[in-house]
Amino acid sequence: HPSVRVASILSLPLPELSRKLRDGSLSPEHVFYAYVGKALQLAIETNCITEYLEESETQMRKMKLTEKPGLLYGVPVSIKDSIDCQGHDSTLGFIKNLNKPAAEDSVVVQVLRRQGAIPFVKTNIPQSLISYDCKNLLFGQTFNPLLYTRSPGGSSGGEGALVGGGGSILGFGTDVGGSLRFPAAFCGICALKPTGNRLSKRGIMAGVLGQKAVVAAVGPMAKDVESLALGMRALLCEDMFNLDSTVPPLPFNEEVYSSTQPLRIGYYETDFFTMPSPTMRRAVRETKQLLEDAGHTLVPFELMNVDYAIFNFCVRGLFTDGGASFVKKFKGELEKSSMGLFFWLAKSPNWLKIFLSWIAKPFVPRFSAIIRSMRANTVDEVWSLHNEIEDFCHQFIAQWKKLNLDVMLCPMLGPALGIGYPGKLSVAVSYTMLYNALDFPVGVVPVTLVTDEDEEELKGYQGYFRDWWDRTLAKAFRGSAGMPVAVQCVALPWQEELCLRFMKEVETL
Repeated sequence: HPSVRVASILSLPLPELSRKLRDGSLSPEHVFYAYVGKALQLAIETNCITEYLEESETQMRKMKLTEKPGLLYGVPVSIKDSIDCQGHDSTLGFIKNLNKPAAEDSVVVQVLRRQGAIPFVKTNIPQSLISYDCKNLLFGQTFNPLLYTRSPGGSSGGEGALVGGGGSILGFGTDVGGSLRFPAAFCGICALKPTGNRLSKRGIMAGVLGQKAVVAAVGPMAKDVESLALGMRALLCEDMFNLDSTVPPLPFNEEVYSSTQPLRIGYYETDFFTMPSPTMRRAVRETKQLLEDAGHTLVPFELMNVDYAIFNFCVRGLFTDGGASFVKKFKGELEKSSMGLFFWLAKSPNWLKIFLSWIAKPFVPRFSAIIRSMRANTVDEVWSLHNEIEDFCHQFIAQWKKLNLDVMLCPMLGPALGIGYPGKLSVAVSYTMLYNALDFPVGVVPVTLVTDEDEEELKGYQGYFRDWWDRTLAKAFRGSAGMPVAVQCVALPWQEELCLRFMKEVETL
């Protein structure tokens, strides 16, 4: 349409775009095709889209008949592959899941539609979702829109690339170890991982079904915090509470979100497990300083036993059965990759895992700990694991309350790792996965770019363990001048609005 200024539509922030759609100054059709065009361009450049939802055109044309426009009236939204959309596959990157279309929309998609949003594409993921890269045998590798030699992150990698490249204004993904936060941080956008049950997970495929130790969550991704807040506002409505009565009926708390009270903020620069890159450390330091200048109080927080939490809660929590059910999923379609050793381990008998772990301990303590955490557990061991995670969570909250904190500022892994590196660096999920084990709401906000000085300083990077993983991570960080690096903003369970308020604070500094 010659009179449509596509560039000006694409440049509107979501709150403004949705306002113009609702008051009729922009037509849903013009907005829809502006984004379809841009998404197509990004699909060609980054390979981020798995499927175009053709029914979105019909939905868009019927828009004009809507009596009461919802909060997202006429807004095109993108949906991660693992979130069910009626009539479309949720493949998780497995060939065996092809041509098994979902019988109905997931609750989140149903609510989005009722709010007037138009889900128009599904986006790429890594095979099985248990990875923070974005590659599978069906759709191939997704590239980072900011630098094609980098991973977009994962497992919501297609979302990160599409939203980061401007081909979608609001996307929805899932997170069980950082799967919303890695793509957001790697692609220079914002994301919120809510408390596990704040938004409905009905109709959303999980990497490991029925696994309760490390809590998954569904959440929004967008260019700015205000857009995430609008996405949450739209979902936290009567419709969602009726469609899924297991979700607590907590509407969006505007008062908390719009408060301007100074905050008491805990912070740490490192978890003493994954040594932060120079930019990560600088991101936290500079943000801390700016927050203090803005009148907030910052209090150092001492993290305890992160290594124990990562091995004993996260690795062991995901692979409590020794990895058997995980391996079964890959039957007949194992990608030739760095996963080889992992699968060999998962298939080994318990006695061998214990023996190998014992031999490796003096030389490669982290490798030894991973093998040990991957043995099959008895039922009472699983119960005591769940009990232990609960205790850990309460201890963490007690430490938080003792310092009288409102929120916490933490590092986020970055810059984006080179393609192929995330698969070799599963240990680097320590900064993110901690908050899935704790089940706290956490968001990421990009705050800085890698400088040449950071690159220079990286040459001295050795890591805390000086093992193969540390050496590989140093290589994976290299050559990233100009790439974004984010921080994590954390709040206590069910405090999504406070988390968003803090993110907004960080974003405006």
